[in-house]
Amino acid sequence: MFLFKKKKELIGIDIGSSSVKVVQLKGNDGSYQLLNAGILPLPPEAIVDNTLMDSAAIVGVVKNLVSSLGIKIKDVVCSISGNSVIIRKIVLPTMPQEELEDQISWEAEQYIPFDINDVNMDFQILSPDSNDPSKMNVLLVASKKDIINDYVSVFSESGMNLSVVDVDSFAIQNAFEANYDYNSEDIIALVNIGASIMNINVIKDGITLFTRDVQMGGNLYTEEIQKQIGLSSEDAEAGKLLAHESTNNQLLHVIMKVNETITQEIRRSLDFYNSTASDNRISGVFVCGGCSKVYKLIDTISEKIGLPVEKLNPFAKIKYIENDFDPEYLEEIAQFMAVPIGLAIRRVGDK
Repeated sequence: MFLFKKKKELIGIDIGSSSVKVVQLKGNDGSYQLLNAGILPLPPEAIVDNTLMDSAAIVGVVKNLVSSLGIKIKDVVCSISGNSVIIRKIVLPTMPQEELEDQISWEAEQYIPFDINDVNMDFQILSPDSNDPSKMNVLLVASKKDIINDYVSVFSESGMNLSVVDVDSFAIQNAFEANYDYNSEDIIALVNIGASIMNINVIKDGITLFTRDVQMGGNLYTEEIQKQIGLSSEDAEAGKLLAHESTNNQLLHVIMKVNETITQEIRRSLDFYNSTASDNRISGVFVCGGCSKVYKLIDTISEKIGLPVEKLNPFAKIKYIENDFDPEYLEEIAQFMAVPIGLAIRRVGDK
């Protein structure tokens, strides 16, 4: 979102707290063909609280993954979330885009808790304000320059050029809209649950109505299994991933308790949106992210929030040559790939 160059195809690279995901797409009149997709794990503690702690390890994984896929394009789009990014919907007097570009720094100062000179910033005009036609809704996005610079350095050291920085929630929205047809009046909640963070984005007709990042994800299962059962980190992680095959009642009890905790946080966010929205209520929920594969989590979310809930499949409408991709492999990694699919859809200069 923050860095712009001439319009061209980009490689979507999602550097998550537990793995790096890469997607290359070929776009044509609103449809997309998958050219490359892959995932490699990161070492533990390489990323902590959205901070790149071990840049050398991250560079190594990025280079290995891109090289193994034979990708030659050097221009990259990545994304950030959590405390790395500030997203605010603000109301401003109606003005042309060009005029707002001149004024946005001054307007944004009151909404950003950092020195305005220390941040990269972007905005998007959303719609006229329903309460006052002389005003408009604007989505403001900002991140501290040192965070962006960390990513620029990682890709530079990987032999690549970071052309666009997006936001996880908006990448998920891109992936959803490329793969699903839905009524423009429907209000949809998109929930991406990764290893350490959960992104919630409520949308209607392509516009974000509410977004929130929660510092909670799949690592919570591993930590609780370690704590409650006394397993090593590796055994706890294996227990989480294989819970659907387990007959260990203590393990399953811990899994279900964490399912409840994550569901409660989702419900709290959706209830907050519903309580403040003048529009209709949320009509459906799509869930993605590696954590969404955890045993019974989707069932628990659906039961507790009382809405239709389904897994978001980022490959649903993406074409591919079957000789090049194993459908079972794509199905296996699908829940991890919504962010990089959404990133790979981006082109420099998009809003």
